Amino acid sequence: MADETWALVAGGGTAGHLLPGLSVARALVAAGHPASTIHFVGAERGPEQELVPQAGFTVDVLPGRGIQRRLTLANVAAGIDLVRALARGIGIVRRRKPKVVVVLGGYASFACGVGAVLCRVPLVLLEQNKRAGAVNRALRRFATASAVSFEGTDLPHATVTGNPLRPEIRTMAEHPDPAAARAQLDLPADRTVIGVFAGSLGSRRINDAVQGVVTRWAHRSDLAVRHVVGRNGFSAATGQAPEIPDGGIVYQVIPYEDRMHLLLDASDLAVTRAGGSVFELMAAGLPAVLVPLPIATRDHQRANADAVAALGGAVVVVDSELDVDRLQLELTALLDDPAHLAAMRTAMRSGATIDAAEQVAAVVERSARA
Repeated sequence: MADETWALVAGGGTAGHLLPGLSVARALVAAGHPASTIHFVGAERGPEQELVPQAGFTVDVLPGRGIQRRLTLANVAAGIDLVRALARGIGIVRRRKPKVVVVLGGYASFACGVGAVLCRVPLVLLEQNKRAGAVNRALRRFATASAVSFEGTDLPHATVTGNPLRPEIRTMAEHPDPAAARAQLDLPADRTVIGVFAGSLGSRRINDAVQGVVTRWAHRSDLAVRHVVGRNGFSAATGQAPEIPDGGIVYQVIPYEDRMHLLLDASDLAVTRAGGSVFELMAAGLPAVLVPLPIATRDHQRANADAVAALGGAVVVVDSELDVDRLQLELTALLDDPAHLAAMRTAMRSGATIDAAEQVAAVVERSARA
């Protein structure tokens, strides 16, 4: 190691965990810490190996896989990987001797969190959701500080910072240009745009409900829908795509949206899940129909959705209650009341924390070992 490690940022496995960590790392660089002194530890099966070097930071990856909630042979292998990851994570902390360890969530963060405890390195927990995840709850008694996204999150020594935004989302929030965004996405400038997305894999329930509504509204000349169906659902969605008459609803179906900042900027209303990405909706001031993922750990998506709804920026529909009739009812109520929709947009913006990355970075700096 040519440079001393000042901060070790641990976690990932999913973009939802990793991307906030990258935003915090960039904020630390902007605060004067060289990128070479900030090191990531992530999951072998996650996006870290590609995204972290692209952002200009070094990374180690640990072995591991998800543990199923039942007794299986796969869990035996997962357990062995977890022990290996724990040993490697502790070893990385001991070898690098960072001034602070930042935990993002995921098994890789647990290994380094344990290493921080054993090596007496200050430990900062970063939590994206209203209800803390398993790793952060396991480590919370040892935390020097916690940077949380929502008021009332169950972690100690908490500072409410919001969830750090990706650079392109932040730029969009600070300099919105819906007309330009629509032009780049080939969406009409003179229609109400509904953006639909539910993560990289998508949601069959949301997809079916949305396509049912589009079929019923096929004749409408005032609407456009950009529907991100997910990679797993693309074949099915295109196979049952509704027929649209000339001049009818504009309906775009895509498997994955790699320009989410443009979709958020272009849309007037969203239909989506309620993970940590709700902060991107807030940053865009985008009202939403939120359908929390029912199998999320500790039902944290429902807690997130309820918090956003309490602001007045979203309507919450339980996954099991979502069908064509219910979605049409909710969308119609919003689309037919422009004043209410405008109030929801204002409410969404009131919950945004555009500088969350800098706020988390300040927590990390205060916590670091002198």
